[in-house]
Order: sequence, then C-alpha cells, then structure tokens
Amino acid sequence: MKRQGVFLKGERVDLRLLEPGDAEAYFHAGFDPMDPEVRRLTGTRGEADLRSISAYVARICPDETRYDFLILDKQGEILGESVLNEWDGDTGCANFRICLFDSARCGQGAGREAIALTLRFGFEAWGLHRIELDVYDYNPRAYAAYLRAGFREEGRRRDGVSWDGRYHDDILMAMLEDEYRRMKESGTE
Repeated sequence: MKRQGVFLKGERVDLRLLEPGDAEAYFHAGFDPMDPEVRRLTGTRGEADLRSISAYVARICPDETRYDFLILDKQGEILGESVLNEWDGDTGCANFRICLFDSARCGQGAGREAIALTLRFGFEAWGLHRIELDVYDYNPRAYAAYLRAGFREEGRRRDGVSWDGRYHDDILMAMLEDEYRRMKESGTE
C-alpha cells in the first residue's frame, strides 16, 4: 500500500509527494517552457501543455507502483522531481529518475541531496532490494553523480538512443540494498 503524505526533509532541499493540486505549478516549473538543456539530457521529445500534464499528474498520483516526489527548495519553490517508478513487487526493484527543471541549478548540491533522500526512502521506508536507472552517455555530469551516490554501471545498450542525428549509449546502472547499507554504515551515504 502506497504511503500518503510522505515528506523527506534535507538540509538544502525537501521532497514531498506530487499531488493532483500541484499540476499547474509542476507544469510551469518544468514544462512552460522546458529548458532546452534539460530536454536534451533527458531525451524528452515533443511538447507538453497544461492539459496533458494535468491528466498525467491525475493518473500517476494514485498509482501504488510509484512515488513521484517534487524537489523543493527551502522556500517551497519546485526545483524538479525525483521518482521511483516501475516497481516490481516480485523482485523488490524500482526504476529511479531525477530531473532538475533549470539546468542553471545543476552542480549546486540539490540533485545530490535529492538522490540521497530518494535512496533512503526507497531502501529504508519502501523496503526495496534494488534501484536501477539508465543515463545517456552524453550526460557525464549525471553519470558521475550516480557513481558518487553508489550506483554501479551494469551494462550499456550500445547506440540505444538517437539524439540530433547521432547515436549514443544508454548506460544501465543499479544499486542493491546491501550496497546501500554498507555505504550507510561506512558514512559515505
């Protein structure tokens, strides 16, 4: 059963569950207009409008196989999202993705803290065994951030994505529960 009202407090950022009433603010923060660099790094194609984002938010909020967190600064401004989705109850596995909506805010620690808060929630509160993700080879900053957070590269889908007429690798990464626990015990979490 999905826990409602989850709020994860950090030093720089807080995470709270996306709610249906957030649709308009979520749209304006991330999609109106979408930062071109964020679009490229996430491989987002096409445009979103308020109606489609509202329908998306209404559909995902009650979904018990995912936790969609808004990343908020200490003034409550939406900086991005951190998501655990595609939950597999048989394996205790979920997919992870994170996005800061303004590329100018990258490299300031908000993403690093949001990753740590999301991992803590996934492994400690949700009881996951494995958290996995994929990142494109043309996003070295995200790749390095995931390595620092404790993810390991597991493989590549060579030329698995095409962007601007060029092929790129889709890098598969994951972290297991025991790896997370060892990091936490050693203080490197």
